[in-house]
Amino acid sequence: MRRICLTLPTNRPCAATIAAVHAEALHAAAHFEVEVHLLVLDSSDAASRAEHASVLRELAPTERVAVHHFDEARQRDFLQRVIERSGVAKPDLMLDLMLPAEVSYGACTNRAFLLASALGCTSVHRRDSDSSYQSLDGEPVFPIHHELLSLGRRAVDAVPGVTRTRLDPADVYKPVAMVGSSFVGELSVDIGEIRELDPEIYYEVVGLWAEADATPEQRRDLVDDSFVGAGTDPFTHDESTLGTPDIWRVDMCNIGLDHEVYERVPLPPATSTIGSDYFLLHLVRDATLPGVVHNRNIVNYYTPERRTGPGFTAYQLRFTKFLLSMLYLYPVYTAMEAARGALLDEQHHVRAAEIADLAGRSAGTDRAENVRRLEVLDRCYRQLGGKYADFADHLLPLRERLLDEAQADIEDFALLIEAWGPLVAASRAESPARGVDDA
Repeated sequence: MRRICLTLPTNRPCAATIAAVHAEALHAAAHFEVEVHLLVLDSSDAASRAEHASVLRELAPTERVAVHHFDEARQRDFLQRVIERSGVAKPDLMLDLMLPAEVSYGACTNRAFLLASALGCTSVHRRDSDSSYQSLDGEPVFPIHHELLSLGRRAVDAVPGVTRTRLDPADVYKPVAMVGSSFVGELSVDIGEIRELDPEIYYEVVGLWAEADATPEQRRDLVDDSFVGAGTDPFTHDESTLGTPDIWRVDMCNIGLDHEVYERVPLPPATSTIGSDYFLLHLVRDATLPGVVHNRNIVNYYTPERRTGPGFTAYQLRFTKFLLSMLYLYPVYTAMEAARGALLDEQHHVRAAEIADLAGRSAGTDRAENVRRLEVLDRCYRQLGGKYADFADHLLPLRERLLDEAQADIEDFALLIEAWGPLVAASRAESPARGVDDA
């Protein structure tokens, strides 16, 4: 019986979400021949962690659903053992990249990947703490149902489980590497207020994440497609498409990945940078690995701290760093798209060394475009006034540091890719602590 990892990284109170994700784990165990390992990676405060531990202890024990609750101390202990066993160079840096002091969307998911390997799981299914499930006829609509129908199977064998097939004949014997969907509700990035205040400034700001040579029409199309998910229409029936995945219709709160992908290439470990966890979507698509995109969209909502005081400043900084990260990610994406199937070996495995090389070479990209991005952001936020002008003041003395960090982030990513194989191998040899103690 195969093992799967259903993971929920969190840094905020989310007891209701934990209970809901546990219900998804029960659904998976009841409908598929799987052993589900529910992994809660908890970076929240002590009171929230205690509440989460209490919720997990009260969940009814089930034969094929195991629960693991890891606070940062337990995560650090596991990572230290793995890094030591792996023998990788710069062990202190590797620990910082895997468990940084600041928020990192990529690093928290990388920790889930290594723990999943330690648990003997063949896939990781990620959910987020600021989301919930849709329902139909009073029952929750769980994405894991689609994920387990196809993930890891040869594309030709997954055909009966989907609504439609758009496979290239050359890809029919490749494994389904990713199954995902999007979200309904609020924008995935909390910038909707900018659109309400001034739609033209919204287009200019969001358009900053386009490539430098994009035409005005391309920028506008990008903005129209950005962060909107699947809109607001409620779920009524299942739809799924097998083929080259439309990654614009997949969100990281609603995704399943096969181990043959995440055990070969990690996510960028950039700190305080939204979108740093989306790299593998590009890799799956560009490497010509099949995927399934379905319509069991998750409900996205915002937590109040993003919109006031320090929470607003922190979130806008993460958005700024996302814009700057594009300078270094676009050359990698472009090269991967050009290489396509050459990114795979004869067994359809990703050539990780090629990705590391692309990331390392990207670090030399000229910074002029990022200087421009910061200047445009400053002007636009000052035009918006109020708290946005205050954020522009906050950002001004940080410019050089942020430019340096964006370059360092891609360099760190290249180093982590090079170390990833030994880290995964070491994880498989480690047995993480089990249970739902008071983490």
